[in-house]
Amino acid sequence: MVKLIQMKILLAILAALGTLASAAIYQQHEAHKASEAAAKAAAILQQQQRDADEQKKRDEDFRKQIEQDKKKHSSAAAHEGKTWQTYIP
Repeated sequence: MVKLIQMKILLAILAALGTLASAAIYQQHEAHKASEAAAKAAAILQQQQRDADEQKKRDEDFRKQIEQDKKKHSSAAAHEGKTWQTYIP
């Protein structure tokens, strides 16, 4: 009788330890998945930041080119009145 009670207690303890071990393993697995997801999110954010910086640089270069073109075209228009005076047919 005592051995049967001891066996039941031992089985209950082993079941509790198994439950605790599986919970710890599950928690570790979930933490690992969360850290992988965080790393992926960080990589995506870095890529988006690089893309945004490149787009900003392209936009700035485009604006500079537009300003240069404006200056070039407006300077040609400023000298337009003088060209007909020196024109010899």
